Amino acid sequence: MKNLTLFLFLLISWTAAHGRYTVIEDSLTSSQIYPSTIHRYKVYVPDSYTGNEPAALYLGLDGILCDAPAVIDTLSAEGLMPVTVQIYLEPGVVKNGRGDIVRYNRSNEFDAIDSRFADFLEQELLPAVERIAMNDGRRIRLSVNPAQRCVFGLSSGGIAAFTAAWHRPDLFGKVFSGCGTFVPMRGGNELQAIVRKHEPKPLRIFLQDGYQDTWNPLFGSWYEANRQLASALEFAGYDCAFDWAEGGHSVRRATEIFRRVMTWLWRTDTVATTTSNNLLSEMLDGATDWQEIEGTLPDSIFCGPRAVYPDGSLCVRAAEGTNYLLQSLIDDEGNEYATQRFYWLHSYSNSQAEVTSMAFDTNGNLWVVTDSGIQICDQNGRVRGILRLPRGADSAQLAIKPGRIYLRCPDGHVYSRRLKVNPAVNGQRPQSQGQG
Repeated sequence: MKNLTLFLFLLISWTAAHGRYTVIEDSLTSSQIYPSTIHRYKVYVPDSYTGNEPAALYLGLDGILCDAPAVIDTLSAEGLMPVTVQIYLEPGVVKNGRGDIVRYNRSNEFDAIDSRFADFLEQELLPAVERIAMNDGRRIRLSVNPAQRCVFGLSSGGIAAFTAAWHRPDLFGKVFSGCGTFVPMRGGNELQAIVRKHEPKPLRIFLQDGYQDTWNPLFGSWYEANRQLASALEFAGYDCAFDWAEGGHSVRRATEIFRRVMTWLWRTDTVATTTSNNLLSEMLDGATDWQEIEGTLPDSIFCGPRAVYPDGSLCVRAAEGTNYLLQSLIDDEGNEYATQRFYWLHSYSNSQAEVTSMAFDTNGNLWVVTDSGIQICDQNGRVRGILRLPRGADSAQLAIKPGRIYLRCPDGHVYSRRLKVNPAVNGQRPQSQGQG
């Protein structure tokens, strides 16, 4: 089995308060994303799952918390949740040749805000689960509909649940984060700013924390960080709810409200998202999603990693080793001078953002294609909006046309999206946005 070593495969019967499961205990021991890291997990397959239709998915991080199997079984029996396969994942550990644990990988996997953990779930854990064959012949089939997939975690698992869905809303549409560590451990404190600037994603999110939650004051206040993220989610128009109560860094409150949260997450009504980000709200009015188009477009319409202001007075290019972009003035002879680090970009990976293409629009805003999305900067160099990229378009080239933008990927695929935007007009200076 490619990139996977199975050293434990145990089927046992387990009777919950209202139902019966087959429980599968297994391990991943040959991860490509987290090398030499062992991940133990359990899969709960309800007897009500026939295998004829894909099941909904509940992914619980740090193993079984909140008496989840019994609660989910009860809700399914009451018709408040669909038939659900449950996966309970333990964080990874690395052992030496003698079997001693030499690295605990929990914070590395859970607290980081890049896409590695989501990639691990998509490429390694979920395929391993769907390769399981039950003794009675049933195959595990998981729904590909993100609205039928929920991820829950507590503490570092709470931020991991959020970031997994944030990076891959096509994998998980429902998130429950308890006492999440949205603090300066591995960039979690930056998420509230990114949420405010990013176009809304199709996620339903529940956050929980206690007033006294400051697990380690070195990193700040857990409670304040959760409230900041909650404020950002409301600003960005998400379908979200929160529970703030007495208590500290504990699973107690999450356990008390778990049934209520699952019922809220799995309700069937839909809520449209409307962001309060005025740059995005105007631009996204009547917008379409990315669509791949057939045929080719002329090279001349696509922009490279350097952009010139519409009136030719300045230019912008990436700066080596930093997430700033350099802005230079251009004199009448075409010479660059007065170069400064000016435009500042976001990055999930604590490294330099990959910049492949940039262009100005008619308002003098700079559009920059990065591996963290299309970042739109105002005239003063600040990111005001972030648009999502289609899958595989991290290194694409951008073209802005009246009412539409295009991306051309290195493999030749071209994507288009309708937006309220207009390209810069050469020779015309955009109206000043002031000091702002």
